[in-house]
Amino acid sequence: MEMTTILHSSLTNPPFTAHLSPSKFPRSFSTPFRLRTSLSFSPSLPPKSFPANCSVSDDTTSSNVASVDLSIALKKKATDVSADLRGTSIFLVGMNNSVKSSLGMLLADLFRYYYFDSDALVSEAAGGESAAISLKESDEKGFRESETEVLKQLSSMGRLVVCAGDGAVQNSTNLALLRHGISIWIDVPLEMVAKGIIGNKSLLLSSEITISGSYSEVLSQLMALYEDMRRGYATADATVSLQKVAYQLGYEDMDAVTTEDITMEVLKEIERLTRVKKMMEAAARPF
Repeated sequence: MEMTTILHSSLTNPPFTAHLSPSKFPRSFSTPFRLRTSLSFSPSLPPKSFPANCSVSDDTTSSNVASVDLSIALKKKATDVSADLRGTSIFLVGMNNSVKSSLGMLLADLFRYYYFDSDALVSEAAGGESAAISLKESDEKGFRESETEVLKQLSSMGRLVVCAGDGAVQNSTNLALLRHGISIWIDVPLEMVAKGIIGNKSLLLSSEITISGSYSEVLSQLMALYEDMRRGYATADATVSLQKVAYQLGYEDMDAVTTEDITMEVLKEIERLTRVKKMMEAAARPF
């Protein structure tokens, strides 16, 4: 299927948000893992009442309040950033993992952008995930050309959040295409990525891990792949590290970092980048 046809058929629908029916989009546009977010909170609903003999712990109440506060803060921050963002697309790079895909969908929801996974589009164009893997094994050059064509189409549009596959950082042509938007490296510890691959084999296409083995085997391959990709990842406009976010929030366990937590850090980086660009444009204007 032609890539232009695939993109056109999706963009004729309203911007993807968590509230739209997934059936309106090709199956491959949806990531297999999705975190539940606190944005499902609706301030218009009446507060939930509890029986008189039911007690709610202070910890539970505090957690719920914090979740609601973060939801409101995310919406406010996204609204503030949108004005200077002016429809600029956002490309998320880094090892393929559920953190990156969940973050991408939440960002799209906050900005009212379209969400795409570049690897899913490559699979769609090839005729499915199995066909894409076969193409990659039999015709590496053709597969890479498909990745470039996907990025070329996406970079020509606006108002997109794109989870970019590893092919996006493997050559200068693709890196140049990312410059049409804001690129952010979502740096997730390899141990977490390896666990995700063990539990979800559909991540193998993006991460180029061809051997389905033990955790230690997958981790070893990821480490080698990371060394090859790190220089490309580092060309991103900004980096958001899951480990750093956990440290800043005082979490000993990185699994405690929520999609909303890392999304807030990404919004801050986008805000910083748009402000810098605005200042540079103002400085370039003649007196």
